[in-house]
Amino acid sequence: MKNKNTKNIMVCVTQQKTCERLIVNGYSMKDKEEDKLYVIHVVNEKDKFLDKNSDGEALEYLFNVSKKVGADLAVLRSKDIIKTIKDFANENNITHILMGVSPEPDKRESQNITFKLQQVLPEVEFIIL
Repeated sequence: MKNKNTKNIMVCVTQQKTCERLIVNGYSMKDKEEDKLYVIHVVNEKDKFLDKNSDGEALEYLFNVSKKVGADLAVLRSKDIIKTIKDFANENNITHILMGVSPEPDKRESQNITFKLQQVLPEVEFIIL
């Protein structure tokens, strides 16, 4: 059962150190002690995970940033990223989802993911940074 006064904030990160800003913004959204912050990274099952040394280094960095703000970093592998995020959001009664806009010139992919998530999670407030 969702408590209307409690925020459950989910921050979606990639394996880039720049995602620290998303975690910090998620933390700043907390109004009170009961508000919870979740940080997740979903990896497509078909993609190589930690392909480059920098990926592991970046995830470890984000894990430490998450820990500092009292959040756990969940790393999930999935065939269906939208469903995985939706299920995680439902299981944890997520009220707010914080996502970054892709820095790539072609932003359609990240906008597409955001759009699909908004369709399957209409009761969740989305914040795109």
